Amino acid sequence: MNTKALYPLKFYPILKQAPWGGERIIPFKQIRSNMSHVGESWEISNVPGNESVVCNGQYAEKNITQLIDLFKERLVGKKNYQQHGNNFPLLIKFIDAKQDLSIQVHPNDELARRRNSRNGKTEMWYIVQADPDAFLLSGFKKQIDKKEYLRRAHNGSICEIIKQHSVSKGDCFYIPAGQVHAICSNIFLIEIQQTSDITYRIYDYNRKGIDGKLRQLHIKEAEDAIDFNSCDNNKISYTFLPDRRNEMISCPYFTTSVYELTKPFTLPLEHLDSFVILIAYRGKFALKMNDSETVQIKAGESVLIPAEADSALISPQDGDCNFLCVHVD
Repeated sequence: MNTKALYPLKFYPILKQAPWGGERIIPFKQIRSNMSHVGESWEISNVPGNESVVCNGQYAEKNITQLIDLFKERLVGKKNYQQHGNNFPLLIKFIDAKQDLSIQVHPNDELARRRNSRNGKTEMWYIVQADPDAFLLSGFKKQIDKKEYLRRAHNGSICEIIKQHSVSKGDCFYIPAGQVHAICSNIFLIEIQQTSDITYRIYDYNRKGIDGKLRQLHIKEAEDAIDFNSCDNNKISYTFLPDRRNEMISCPYFTTSVYELTKPFTLPLEHLDSFVILIAYRGKFALKMNDSETVQIKAGESVLIPAEADSALISPQDGDCNFLCVHVD
């Protein structure tokens, strides 16, 4: 048995440029970089070729796949390890949309695996910042068939039949696989999703990518992925009270809660058979689990608490703090 000590793990961010990306991620995360048009910061990732690397403590410079191989259920939990092996089940991102993202859809698990990928992509969004007139697109206004979809996808009128949702700070949206959607301009958010990098673009405003070429569309691939019966409003209503757990979403892939702490808070973990991820978006806090050293977390950082932790003491520093808390049931 591996008896080496585990502790809260922080990772180097993986920055992704995009034609729609803005300039908020780098200052928000307080990192040094000359990159521009940064659309995404992958905080914790096990996507092949984009495995997150630890930046703190004795396991610094090891990637997340190596850690799971080393610690197995001690890191991710028995059920997660039995189901996913050395594949970490979630991908955590900050997204800065200066311009509209493409109209897109993601496949469910069954279709993704038929097309030789390990997971589909169900996701959620938590709005950190948004301009007063910002909105996003999610779900059809009415039920449509494949014939209407193809016609509108090819003539560029697909946006006309997708619901528009005004957004503001603190809003939360659940985006199941198969639901057509788009993050629109002037929105900064946290995305929590299954580990998958499969996106089928349906419409992209005839926009050129960083390489100066029109970006590829996947109209035919998307046809089989779309849930044409999806007309739900997936904006989530939840309570938000200080110094307590405020659950927003619980689905087969992740459970997410939001916290605002004004005083030290002990996060009970002994009942969970899962890792826990904290994603800080305002203020800063000190984190201590079991007998590990205290780890400092500030806005723009994420931290992975191993499944073997019985509890975690979270202490706000210099005022209150806000973070999302994610695990897999």
